[in-house]
This record gives sequence, structure tokens and C-alpha cells, in this order.
Amino acid sequence: MALKPTVVLLVALAATPVTARAQDAGSGFLFGAPMGSFTVRGGWALPRAQSDFFAFTTENLTLNRGDFSSPAIDGDFAVRVSPRTDVILSSGWSGMKRRSEFRHFIDNNDQPIEQTTTFRRVPITIGVKQYLTSTGRSIGKFAWIPSRFAPFVGAGGGTMFYSFRQDGDFIDFKTNDVFPSYYASSGWTGTAYGAAGVDYSLGPRFALTSEARYTWSSAELSRDFSGFGRLDLSGLSTTVGLAVRF
Repeated sequence: MALKPTVVLLVALAATPVTARAQDAGSGFLFGAPMGSFTVRGGWALPRAQSDFFAFTTENLTLNRGDFSSPAIDGDFAVRVSPRTDVILSSGWSGMKRRSEFRHFIDNNDQPIEQTTTFRRVPITIGVKQYLTSTGRSIGKFAWIPSRFAPFVGAGGGTMFYSFRQDGDFIDFKTNDVFPSYYASSGWTGTAYGAAGVDYSLGPRFALTSEARYTWSSAELSRDFSGFGRLDLSGLSTTVGLAVRF
């Protein structure tokens, strides 16, 4: 009978540090809702390519609008401001490089008149990500269990760096002379986006995330492309990646 109080006392002493650690970790990841997340996504970018310069390029060179599509990579740093709302700082990169030739002309040696086109976009934005359902639930004072699926929508704006280059051989349409040249336009311009997607939790810390994002943007071309209107930088991107909650 004398042993029973001793066993109870030992169990209580052993449990005390665990309880204290749980209380100390109440604001941490495993024992509370996450404070934010970091996400890396990869996929495909589909520029709209609707401005007059793209029309001129696809009409005269062996490029079509689909040739301006490219791989894309995006990163998001999110901070939770309410149970269903995150503020997100995002950046990304998409770019293509294609060889082409004039559709209706050849040079004096009956050879194709060739050139290379390079097109890149790098947006930097801040926005809001709004979850449409609960992202998880708290159990007691400390434990937090994520929802398996969490659909969301988002919107934001910021700036975009773009670069468009063409180098190789070209035609003077007035004289039909062929000459080598290099044309380039690059710089920063404003941008805005809208997005929708879903998170699929793999556990408390990790989630798969998929997103469709449409970006609106355009930019003035340099003097190398005088006579054309603004360059269309808008387009859709679809990506899938991994989110790490913290």
C-alpha cells in the first residue's frame, strides 16, 4: 500500500516537464495553428501574346503564339493574418528561347533567314490569399490538425521585369536586303493577378498545393521596336508545388 503514493508521485513528476514543454510551445507549429508558410511551385506559363508586335512576329516568322509558352517557377512567402486569410509575397520566373526563320523569304543562297527570340517575365507581387473553408481545427489548447483539402482564391499586384530579344538575320522590307541585327527591350512595369487553387495536406507541416493564376500586364517597347504599341505581358500559369508551414 505504501508503494502506490510513490508511483503516483513519480508519474506526476515525469508528466510535469512534458506539460511545461507543451505550454512553452503553444505558439509553435506542432502545438498551435501555423503562423505562415513557404511554397515553391513549378508548372507552365501560357502568355496571351495578343499585342500587335506578337501578331507581326507570328505572321512573318515561323513562330506561333504557343511558342511563347514556357516552364514557370514560383515562390510564395505567406503570413497568416486570420484563420482563413494570408498575406503573400510572391515572385516567379518564366522564359522561352526559340529559333525561327522568315516564312516567305530566303537569302541569296537559297538558305533560310534565321533568328532567335527570347522572352522572359519575372513578377514580384504582394497579395491576399483567402481560404474558402477552414484550414484546420484546434484540439484543446495546443494541438492543431489541418484540413485535408483547403480551396482558396487570391488577388494582388506589384511589379514585373520583362525582357524581349531577337537576334540573327532580318529583312529590310523596302529593299529586300538581308542584314544581321540585334533588337532588345526590357524593363519594369506594373502587374496585377487573380488566382484560385487548393491545398492538400500531407500532414501538419507539409501540403501539396496547386494554383491557376492569371496575370495582367503590358509594357512600352524600346526604340528598337518603334512603331509598335505596348507589349502584351498578360497570361495564365498553372503550377503545382509543396508548401511548408511554420
